[in-house]
Amino acid sequence: MTGVVGALVEAWDELRLHKMRVLLALIGVAAAVMAITAVTAAVQMLTQAYTEMTERQMGRQITLAIDAYPMSEQAGPATTELDATFERALQRYGITWATRDWYTQVPFRFTDGTRLTEVRAVDPDLGTMQRVDVVEGRWFTDADTDAFAPLVIVNEVFLEQLGSTGLDSHPTVLLGDQAPVRATIVGVTQKTWPDEGPTAMVLYDQLARWYTPEGVGWGAPVPTLKVWVPPDAASDLAVRLERDVAAALPGWEVHSYDNRNNGLGAMDGAARWVAFGVGGFALLLGGLGLVNIALVTVRHRIREIGIRRSFGATSSRIFFGVLMESVVATAVAGLVGVVLAVAVIKNIPIDLLFGSGLQDRPPFPVSAAVVGMACATAVGALAGAIPATVAVRVKVIDAIRY
Repeated sequence: MTGVVGALVEAWDELRLHKMRVLLALIGVAAAVMAITAVTAAVQMLTQAYTEMTERQMGRQITLAIDAYPMSEQAGPATTELDATFERALQRYGITWATRDWYTQVPFRFTDGTRLTEVRAVDPDLGTMQRVDVVEGRWFTDADTDAFAPLVIVNEVFLEQLGSTGLDSHPTVLLGDQAPVRATIVGVTQKTWPDEGPTAMVLYDQLARWYTPEGVGWGAPVPTLKVWVPPDAASDLAVRLERDVAAALPGWEVHSYDNRNNGLGAMDGAARWVAFGVGGFALLLGGLGLVNIALVTVRHRIREIGIRRSFGATSSRIFFGVLMESVVATAVAGLVGVVLAVAVIKNIPIDLLFGSGLQDRPPFPVSAAVVGMACATAVGALAGAIPATVAVRVKVIDAIRY
């Protein structure tokens, strides 16, 4: 142990003496380590951003969806039966996260008159299941189901066409046409594309209580049942839920699907290999520069090495000492690269880079820092092996005469 510590101290002293010779090579190594570490962490953040974007569209892993379609005119209205089946399934299978998801059109009274508006009727769990991002106000709660008046969450276009600039004024809107009811706007979602029209979300039970869209009957769409379940139970629950809904709705065709196949694993693996390839090539270039400088340094130290050999220094001690100079140098450069990578990743403008903020921003991956330090140390060992071998082969008599 004393020999190892002594070799490390000696290597550090030699680096201090020849710091200008190795500085340029170490800059390349530090930059390469920073690239490997930063890109690895950025790939993880990109994967998380893609995951959240997918979950906003299709739900968290694993989300099962059950759809039903009438097959004939004898298939009567299904909303009541479907709701009852849904409640029984939640209790029977112990499902915690579930929602009904129904797209329809509802008349709202704007400043220029009453217009049919795209409405999504849901249950409170949808906010968590599909990461609904409310930029102002709040999402629905379970207590909102029993409110004395409907509550709605609208997009920014809806609020703008209503003539309101925010929720500070507690805006309301009339919902319905024949007997409209005043609904309170409690949240606002972000506008997602330039030509987006006004949209709103309302609790399913409140919409059923206060307004019935025209045309509900044969051929009218029914809500999709969505549940968020563990991956190991998804296949079995899909069969059971499809069977239960089909039994409750004779004359209806029932289908189930999930969101398991989204290609995240392939994208993550490919991006990581690209990051390692680019960083590895940069490390190789830095290592070659370090080899050249180490060889020149050894040539200038031949006399010193010969004197040390004459005083009893063994070949292994000479080899290990020269080798550790490169290892210590690249380890220090790797540490600098990791620190720089952490600083870069922590200050990445998420909204500008990914288009929206991450709800679950991943911490800086320790594995990325470990990989960066390991690569730097390995390059140092490879770069130091050649000059260390040259130093061992120096003959004492030739070295003293040098």
